[in-house]
Amino acid sequence: MGEQAVTGAGATPAPEQRPDAGGGASAGTTAGMAADGAPAAPADVSGAGMAADTAPAAPAGGAGAGPQQRSTDITTGPGGVMTDEVGVVTGELTLRTEYADGQVTLRVQYKDADEWYVVTGGKAALADPAGLDAVHAIAVALLNRPEG
Repeated sequence: MGEQAVTGAGATPAPEQRPDAGGGASAGTTAGMAADGAPAAPADVSGAGMAADTAPAAPAGGAGAGPQQRSTDITTGPGGVMTDEVGVVTGELTLRTEYADGQVTLRVQYKDADEWYVVTGGKAALADPAGLDAVHAIAVALLNRPEG
């Protein structure tokens, strides 16, 4: 078994090609699940209305695109964020999600500092750079805890 890459794109087959399609006008529309409980095919959600504060728009061309990054200021919860280099960091941070050479890396820095630290466990294969916005949004949702 090899490492499985995360992709940000998929296609929903035409209703006549889907095994759960029973015909009729509503056969091709689901709310994420088929009638038999099996998940529907993933949909392409690249560029789903999300943009990062400081990052330029992703260049066209998909997998051939060069290094990209997204950054957002966050506030950690009481446990902070574990990093490979210095252990736990807490408080006002900037989270940066970087994509290069088929890999995504999460880094944090104290807000307005110079040093960046790799988030422990924050590296993964990402086959399609179009998924960068989604990965960044999930990382922000998990690490930003201004209410504690």
